Amino acid sequence: MDSNDFLVRFAGEGGQGQVTAADALARAAAKVGYHVQTFSTFPSQILGGPTFSQVRISTKPVLSAGDELDVLVALNRQAVDMHRSDVRSGGVCIYNSEEFESNGVESGFGIEVDELAKSTGNARAANMVMIGAVAELVELPLEILESFVTDRFTRGRANDQEIIDANHKAIHLGADEARNSGFRLEQLAKPEPPKYDQLMIAGNAALAMGAKAAGLDMYVGYPISPATTILVWMENNLTGSGKFSYQVSSEIEAIGTIIGAGFAGKKAMTATAGPGFSLMSEGLGLAWMAEIPCVVVDVQRGGPSTGLPTKTEQSDLFICMHPAHGDAKMPIIAPGEVEECFFAAVQALNWAERYQGPVIVITEMQQADRSQNIRRPDLDSLVVEARDVYRGENGYRRYESESVSPMPIPGGPGAYVGNGSEHDFTGDTTHRPDHHIHGTERRFGKLKLLNDGTYEEENSGVPIAVMPWGASKGVVREAYNLLQSEGVDLSWLYTMFLHPLPDGLLESLRGKDLVIVPELNYQGQWSSILRSEGVKAESITRYDGLPFKYGELAERIRARVEQHVPSGAVL
Repeated sequence: MDSNDFLVRFAGEGGQGQVTAADALARAAAKVGYHVQTFSTFPSQILGGPTFSQVRISTKPVLSAGDELDVLVALNRQAVDMHRSDVRSGGVCIYNSEEFESNGVESGFGIEVDELAKSTGNARAANMVMIGAVAELVELPLEILESFVTDRFTRGRANDQEIIDANHKAIHLGADEARNSGFRLEQLAKPEPPKYDQLMIAGNAALAMGAKAAGLDMYVGYPISPATTILVWMENNLTGSGKFSYQVSSEIEAIGTIIGAGFAGKKAMTATAGPGFSLMSEGLGLAWMAEIPCVVVDVQRGGPSTGLPTKTEQSDLFICMHPAHGDAKMPIIAPGEVEECFFAAVQALNWAERYQGPVIVITEMQQADRSQNIRRPDLDSLVVEARDVYRGENGYRRYESESVSPMPIPGGPGAYVGNGSEHDFTGDTTHRPDHHIHGTERRFGKLKLLNDGTYEEENSGVPIAVMPWGASKGVVREAYNLLQSEGVDLSWLYTMFLHPLPDGLLESLRGKDLVIVPELNYQGQWSSILRSEGVKAESITRYDGLPFKYGELAERIRARVEQHVPSGAVL
């Protein structure tokens, strides 16, 4: 019987090519119509340390990175020791026999990876040896890999064909080793290509692309894991007349710069991680108080302080929603999928322009570097908004109305002060109580303009709901689907618009007897916020720097459902 789903992990020391191997296999499979998703995790040093990268290949859309491995490619002894428990019964371990003996490998075979690569004339073709062996185990046609290699290395250089030939040879050498090993897995079923154009892209790139599509004028950023690839993308792509991207010297300079750009009438954005976001808190308070449009992306990692720079977590929600002192509550958009990253950036820039203030996009490490094939966004269908600019006469009272008002641009009519102190209607500093009351109510009242967020709801009549947020959406959905197939009665609620919540969603949440929130933090941050809104919410947490596994998560959700006592029950 053919298999519709296949999961392979490449594990070893950092710098041995695991990420490259997983990415190449994923892109080759996606090219012929398979659905793929990658996941990588590594330590923070440049080279060395335990690293793995995996790819899940399926005939159906992939929701998560997957659970049990079909194949483990172990490049050193430590990789076997760390990952063999994740290999399913009947799975296979391929190991580098030049590095260690087969002790401890219960079901698998060794390959002299480096020697085979050298025999091709290109020692760097070791990745293709491994990929060829993996493909042979599931009878993935080698022509798929050869075509990928040809496309990738046809660059108009004199030695292109030499590189292509060496990599083709490496693929077949690896396949021969697997064929001669006697091991076989179920054949991977033929792909069912989607009937729409696709794009293979990582989360950070999708977010950057969405920002550009929404008319971003200026991007500045400081390099910090795992947000740096957004800066790199912008430096390469946010170009042309009226566009500007730049690497600044600190996150404080970044927030100050985009506030200045927003004040000058430009759409401006920066991206950082938790430590950098902490440094931006004073600037975000200024943007909130002075009502200046800008977007800040927080790509979460393990914390606090330096924490786990290259691991994933969902522990910045509290600080993102309330970064500034005093009464301030930022609009929050937290995409749950790579495809949603694109539209989250578009909506964040639209929201910033519409309500004239800062907007926070929360993503995370597991999503930033996750590559996936998604539906190619239709740029012609995007709704892109611009702020309401003041075009009247001087003497304008910028902050007089109870909600958003046309914003003057320096050099044009309507002079005012963009003031971080409480101010009167023209922006001049004042300590009068009535002005502070008016300003506070105006700033919070503008949030009502952000009422176009969407949400998902299924099985609405069931009193127990599961509600993920952020990049845990896919794995929670896979756990939910599994529980549904086993007859566990649950409803599903989800939105990437965490504040303000979409109209109708809060009412649905308050009507539940229990809302189960799986999230990657210790404190249960989203369920805590929901409880403050009158929702009976409880978290299922994980905080080891790794994402949930859907099988384990399904068991934890099931156990909580079985413990639940219905409202009004007599004990």
